[in-house]
Parts: sequence; structure tokens; C-alpha cells
Amino acid sequence: MAAEFRYWCGECGYRTPWLAKPQSAEQRARHYARCHPGVPPRGQAERRRSNSGGFGCLVLVGVLLLIVVAVAVCRYQAR
Repeated sequence: MAAEFRYWCGECGYRTPWLAKPQSAEQRARHYARCHPGVPPRGQAERRRSNSGGFGCLVLVGVLLLIVVAVAVCRYQAR
């Protein structure tokens, strides 16, 4: 996932959209230059959590199970 970082401004409520880390840092720097000149960028970085975790494994197991069943049916019919 490319869009997995965003920065929160340490001076105001601004936050960057979800972007790749270099693009998010660049937007934070532009925000500070425009809205807080002379102040070094502060705040916090946030990393997006993956939501697919266990669901992706469940789908993979389901597909593999279907393949095994299909092979077993084909072998049974070939007899």
C-alpha cells in the first residue's frame, strides 16, 4: 500500500492526506513554510493499519480448499 502515512501539524489541526511517506513529509514541510514560517516541523506521524489481515488468509484458504475439492471430483469422475 503506497498511501499509508500522514502527518499531523504540531501547531494547528492540519493533517496531510494519506500518502506515501516522502510525499506526506513534503506536504508537511510546505504547510509549515506557508502557515508557520520559521518554525521547525513538529507534530506526529501516523501509519495506516491494514484492515485485510486475517480476511486475506481466509480467502486464500477458501480458494485452496475449492481447488482440492475440484481435483478430487475430477479424479473421481476419471475412474
